[in-house]
Amino acid sequence: MSAKELVIVVNRANRVVGARPRCEMRAKRLPHRATYVLVFNSAGELYVQKRTLTKDIYPGFCDPATGGVVLAGENYEQAARRELAEELGIRDISLERHQDFYFEDPLCCVWGRIFSGIYDRPMIFQTEEVQSGEFLPVDEVLERSKTEPFAPDSLEAVKLYLQARG
Repeated sequence: MSAKELVIVVNRANRVVGARPRCEMRAKRLPHRATYVLVFNSAGELYVQKRTLTKDIYPGFCDPATGGVVLAGENYEQAARRELAEELGIRDISLERHQDFYFEDPLCCVWGRIFSGIYDRPMIFQTEEVQSGEFLPVDEVLERSKTEPFAPDSLEAVKLYLQARG
């Protein structure tokens, strides 16, 4: 992750309006695109990672989605695959595309796309971004989110995914 990476910037309708360095996107809270990959194991448990304290947003929070910003020249799926490989060492996973959603809070203004996949092999952490991680039953993830800090955009992605599945 580099503060100078060029991130796709969009308008409130999710139309591309340009690209800006990550540091400028964060400083000005510019609307951008990001991916949210829900990694399940074959038992149906969701992978939750602990973000490092050096992350530029939600440092030290639990994160029930792997992903990140869509860089200039990438589409959502390319960004999802890049982030999976970088953060967890996952390179060979079938991804199912779900819905797009808009999320905004005082730190972030983002158009996200939700993906999911099943993975049962060991993870290889990117130590700059992931402190630790574990598979948890989805109900436990939701329960823990009531008392522990969770990345709110990723938590929203999980809730939308669950609502869509009925």
